[in-house]
Amino acid sequence: MLKQRSLPHLLLTLLCLWAVCKAQFEPWGYHEAEQEHYTAPELPPDTPKIQLRLAGEKRKHNEGRVEVFYDGEWGTICDDDFTIHAAHVVCRQLGYVEAISWSAASKYGKGEGRIWFDNVHCTGKEKSLAQCSSNGIGVSDCKHTEDVGVVCSDKRIPGFKFINALTNNVESLNIQVEDVRIRAILASYRKRIPVTEGYVEVKDGGRWKQLCDEEWTHMNSRVICGMFGFPSERRYNARVYKMFARKRKHTYWGYSVNCTGNEAHLSSCRLGRNVRQTDNGTCVQGMPVVVSCVPGRAFAPTPMTGFRKAFRQEHPLVRLKGGAIIGEGRVEVLKNGEWGTICDDNWNLISATVVCRELGFGSAKEFLTGGRLGQGMGPVHMNEVECSGFEKSITECFFNKDSLGCSHEEDAGVRCNVPAMGFQERLRLSGGRNPFEGRVEVLAERNGSLVWGTVCSEGWGTMEAMVVCRQLGLGFANHAFQETWYWPGEVNADRVVMSGVRCSGTEMSLSHCLHHGEHLDCPKGGARFAAGVSCSETAPDLVLNPQIVEHTTYLEDRPMLMLQCAYEENCLATTASQVPADSYRRLLRFSSQIHNNGQSDFRPKASRETWVWHDCHRHYHSMEVFTNYDLLSLNGTKVAEGHKASFCLEDSECDEGIEKRYECANFGEQGITVGCWDTYRHDIDCQWVDITDVKPGDYIFQVVINPNYEVAESDYTNNVVKCRCRYDGHRIWMYSCHIGGAFSSETEDTFPGLLNNQVAHR
Repeated sequence: MLKQRSLPHLLLTLLCLWAVCKAQFEPWGYHEAEQEHYTAPELPPDTPKIQLRLAGEKRKHNEGRVEVFYDGEWGTICDDDFTIHAAHVVCRQLGYVEAISWSAASKYGKGEGRIWFDNVHCTGKEKSLAQCSSNGIGVSDCKHTEDVGVVCSDKRIPGFKFINALTNNVESLNIQVEDVRIRAILASYRKRIPVTEGYVEVKDGGRWKQLCDEEWTHMNSRVICGMFGFPSERRYNARVYKMFARKRKHTYWGYSVNCTGNEAHLSSCRLGRNVRQTDNGTCVQGMPVVVSCVPGRAFAPTPMTGFRKAFRQEHPLVRLKGGAIIGEGRVEVLKNGEWGTICDDNWNLISATVVCRELGFGSAKEFLTGGRLGQGMGPVHMNEVECSGFEKSITECFFNKDSLGCSHEEDAGVRCNVPAMGFQERLRLSGGRNPFEGRVEVLAERNGSLVWGTVCSEGWGTMEAMVVCRQLGLGFANHAFQETWYWPGEVNADRVVMSGVRCSGTEMSLSHCLHHGEHLDCPKGGARFAAGVSCSETAPDLVLNPQIVEHTTYLEDRPMLMLQCAYEENCLATTASQVPADSYRRLLRFSSQIHNNGQSDFRPKASRETWVWHDCHRHYHSMEVFTNYDLLSLNGTKVAEGHKASFCLEDSECDEGIEKRYECANFGEQGITVGCWDTYRHDIDCQWVDITDVKPGDYIFQVVINPNYEVAESDYTNNVVKCRCRYDGHRIWMYSCHIGGAFSSETEDTFPGLLNNQVAHR
């Protein structure tokens, strides 16, 4: 690969370029070392010629209803007598290494047409499903409610290529190529990240081959750009590439392709006719296909040394929430100034791709249903969405305005293709018991060379750990560690190469975070005091119910003699220590109902052995501070405050079908299960703000859950609830309560000083 590039002689640049090129091609699961040549199995001449595909909604690319093309018609397979052995045959025939499982009773929806196979018996060694015994092709007493489905492994057979045994006018005919890449040709593009322009090449039989541009269309280019994480294609200087093409001999792939523009990958396009090649190996027009892609604003090409762009949302009408990495999340749309979700009815890859391109990513590689990336709050704005695939925004797609009844259990999500930026090559975890944990080691430039070193752990916390896990594609942070003596990393990487790291949590790379430059400052040094993380594929997401706060607010004048326990926990204003015992305190009381809408249980950071027993209240504290309550003036100045120590994290109630797992009684485990909520009633200690010294007026009331980021969550912006508040000296009114980030920025203008949903100052 490197022989085809004109590289500077500096070792630093060479290593960087190698890392980036490697990252450019690895997302598709193939590596340069895999040169194994696939040989199609030879079938006896009397074996019926069939073609298989996976179909059905709400599925990944490697699973679905098994459909068979025979005698000019697509049909299905009955689940009677179907076994995992038959599933293995199906998956291998489709190019996957093996089957993971199979499902009966039309799990992926009912098919149409004939049921071609019934009572299928396979040993698992057959090379085609047509070699397995059955009632005979087309002989069946089944209905489509019995259509069988399979789940194949993600890993493909090295070198597998689809063999077209049928006529070329078959709908959904797939091409299976080993790999696809954009190879930068011009020197100006070879030095940039990501690679946005160059030859389109496919790996076939272990060799990279160019495509002939004889029948190439901009729809084909749109598909290529989309699969590499770019929202659209653009024109390029063809004259320069023609001059370059005359100087080189090219090896062309034998087919042209016909894409509609909506495919997520080149292998989903239909196969075109054979490419005519001249005696000297060129196609008739003699020009390899070139694409030039437009990257989203967050991925604008930069010189290799300058990774300084943090991710920023690109569009005001759509956003992704709850995802572990850039380009994935629950889809939320803005309507009438309020953010809401999309119901997964009819949700498919085409609609998901519209969202991805709108946000500056490429095509969607997966559409998600059933609230798999956590449940949203607020309204469900769109249902039964249908897109052509060429809309500028998901809000332009058709949807059923009259269809109601969707719950947040049906929230739609996406995983988008994003450009390969090479970030994973500049960071690693070392010494952990598994790939999801370890000491953080960074590749940094020192004295003209690239060396591995550690990160100073001073100030290291959950936000920084979140960025590390995202950069490595390992999901969310589970814990951030400031000592890593139990994870012996590479001895030659003990030296600290990065210090003073402060992250907002949205950065794509640790190098994007604020940090010291060449002048490091780390008194404790690296080695056993280096920063560490453990990552998790899922995370909890705590959300406070704003309506409960609004509807339960009231004032109570309570005598000091009944507030001794609260006084010990610092739940009263500072002036409470200066008043006589027979005086009263005015308390703004309310209830809190805290839901876990994430994908995993919310557990306190501290282990139960370290929980603190509070004798006055007769309970254990598992977190130092669980919630903060603040009364603020309209310019954001704090006038009164309260807080709630996590005296008892437990499941008060749960959604239907979910069992409670956490109960504080008898020193039980503490936490909040996914789909459950913990209720702090208005009549318990510290569930208030002491406003004895507050003057009448208009205020902003704010509640913040998990304010110190002690526990990692998939979304911190919804940990804030804000309300408008009016106090006349005798009564109090709470109104316009909402979750932080629930409304448009224009609506938030009525909450001065709180526009950024900042939940803590670090």
